[in-house]
Formats: sequence, structure tokens, C-alpha cells
Amino acid sequence: MDEVKHIVADIKAKNFKPIYFLMGEEPYYIDKISEFIENNVLSDEEKGFNQMVLYGRDVSVDDIVANAKRFPMMAEHQVVIVKEAQDLSRTIEKLSAYAEQPQPSTILVVNYKYKKIDKRKALYKTIQKSGLVFESKKLYENQVADWIRRVLAGKKYSISPKAAQMLVEFLGTDLSKINNELEKLQIVLPEGTQISPEHIEENIGISKDFNNFELRKAIGERNEVKAHQIVKYFADNPKDNPMVVTVSLLFNFFSQLLHYHGLHDKSARNVASALRVNPYFVNEYVTAARNFPMKKVSGIVAVLRDFDVKSKGVGANAVPQGDLLKELLVRIFN
Repeated sequence: MDEVKHIVADIKAKNFKPIYFLMGEEPYYIDKISEFIENNVLSDEEKGFNQMVLYGRDVSVDDIVANAKRFPMMAEHQVVIVKEAQDLSRTIEKLSAYAEQPQPSTILVVNYKYKKIDKRKALYKTIQKSGLVFESKKLYENQVADWIRRVLAGKKYSISPKAAQMLVEFLGTDLSKINNELEKLQIVLPEGTQISPEHIEENIGISKDFNNFELRKAIGERNEVKAHQIVKYFADNPKDNPMVVTVSLLFNFFSQLLHYHGLHDKSARNVASALRVNPYFVNEYVTAARNFPMKKVSGIVAVLRDFDVKSKGVGANAVPQGDLLKELLVRIFN
């Protein structure tokens, strides 16, 4: 995120690179940088003759080079944006010849999503010298809640740990999806608001009481009544609560709990660091560890592996999701 801010700041200061090669598994930042260049480098009057968007599936590397070598008309620069450039993965190395001597008046932006070019080959090394290579890495799930907090802080909002966790558990690590939901919240909530689980429930439709976060907490507390209530809600709303997601999250929770049992230093700070969780949630692991000894946790992890296969339809095709979840709770609590 800091690297993205630096790139944007340079563009604002008109410190342009002749080539921006944007690659990696996380498309969110690739889109953001590309859109910023598309919207801000040229004036509206200059864009008509000096800005073009190409698509990897429709052009060759030679076409890109031919367009990049053109001179701008009545402007200092021209902007050439290549979207979905990963469709050119077999021939993209041919761009290295242009990268050795790029047209100084051209700003070439290559959006190479979900893939990376080989850092040992000529194209990467050449662009590193003449332009800029940005790798957009996928965030791990335990990093997304902090990303949400930082994005909101930049817009003068804050968010409670539980609300952030609800978004992560419902939307996963897709930053574009999460950002879309955050933008909806910013439309209806005034600046300075701390976004709460109630705001999430009212505006996004994620239940604050019946979600995977609350199921995990109920299981950790051995609150069987609450856990069964949540599972019933999941069974009644299977599209919004797919079993494969629930099993995956519970597997991660009990794997972390197994790690917790093995820690010598169980101070809150060390636990948060070792398990890579927000300190706000450490007490949940302390409580769960009291209720589930290490041997029991090992058994539950094995059970969850079995149910992960079942949740994907292997060996349980005719069994309704609700029945599988009820059986899972029985195996966990007994």
C-alpha cells in the first residue's frame, strides 16, 4: 500500500516513467494505478488523440510497440494502456526490445493480472532499469482486516474489529469486492463514523448474530445452544453461508488453537503475533483452549479435514448441508 502511494505521488508530481508494468495475483492495485494514470495524466482535450486502451486478446506485442512509438499530437505525452496483458504471456518477453529504448514521450501501462513475468529474464531486468515494475501481491486473510482499517482511516472512518472480521469472513480476500462494500458504507454514513456490526448488517446484509465469526466464538465458549441456532440459520440460508467456507474457517481456527496450545509464552502480545490475529480476539483463543484440550483439538482438526471433503460433495452427495453441519457440531462437542 505504501508503494502504491509512492507511485501515485510521483505521477501527481509529473515524474512519469516510460513503462509501468503492473503484475501480480491481486488485481485491485493494478486497476487502481492504471485507472489513476488513465484519468489524471492527460487533460480531457489531450486524451482524444493521445490516449488509447488496447486489450491483450486483440493485439500482439508488435502492435503495442508500434503504438508506443508514435509521437503525441499537441501534447507532451501520449498514454498507451494495455489491459488483460496476461493473454500475451507466451510472447510478452518480446517487449524487452522496446523496453531497452522506450519512447520518452510515451507512458506505456501494461496490466498483467494474476501472473508474474520471470524476474530472471530480460524483460523484467530491462523494465527495472528504464521504467517501473510493480508486483501486486495477494493479501493473506489475516492481513485483510488491517487493510480495511487503513483504507477507512484514509477516508476518515474507523471500524470495530468485529465488523472488519465480518467483512473478511463474508467477502474473503477479494479487495475489489471489499472496497465496493466500503464505498457503499461511506455513501450512507458520515465522516468520522466508527463502522459497527450493526452498520454491516443494515447496509451490506451480513447478519451480525448469525455468521461464521459468531459460530467460531460460540464453539470456543462451548455454547452449544447458540452454535446450533447459527447452524440452523446457515441451513435455512445456504446460498449466503456455504458450508465449504464455514468448514475452512473452523479448520483455520482449530489449527491456530493447536498452535496456541504449543506456545510457551502465552502473553496476549505474543499470542497475537504468533497466531497473526488482532489482539482483540486473543481472549477467544484463551477461552477455547480452556474448553478444548490439546488432544481434543487434534481430533477436531482431523474431523474437519473429513468434513472439508464432504462439504465439496465427496461421499456426501445426498446429505443436506444443514444435516452435515449438525453432525459436525456433535463431533466437535462430544
